[in-house]
Amino acid sequence: MKSHQTTQTMKPATAAKKLGVYLEATPADFQEGVVSRGELNALQSDPPEWLLELRRDGPHPRPVVAAKLGVSIAGLARGGVTDALTTEQIEALKEEHPSWLRRERATQAEVRKEAARIKEKNAEREDQARRPRS
Repeated sequence: MKSHQTTQTMKPATAAKKLGVYLEATPADFQEGVVSRGELNALQSDPPEWLLELRRDGPHPRPVVAAKLGVSIAGLARGGVTDALTTEQIEALKEEHPSWLRRERATQAEVRKEAARIKEKNAEREDQARRPRS
């Protein structure tokens, strides 16, 4: 007896998120259809021109904008950035270096520093737990 395997599909929003692009900037046929796992893999391994252009120039979704600016998504919102931005707009923000961006970058640096400290502390604790007691 053969088992029938169905093709795994996802909504365009999910595929856009996995591709790191802003859904509203993708072609209409991408937005209106469903994307199979195979199609997603093909888009990732051999991206068409529209995908290369979106990744290069944007508009970029908020997670990508946040990463390019070195802040959190919440930090973007606190800074008043709620829309997708193009690469040009992101570069302009970096050059302008507004006070909210400086503040959010400092906050992000503190968060990373604290996460590293906690990770190190947990590693020490695990190391001590593995050592045989005398």
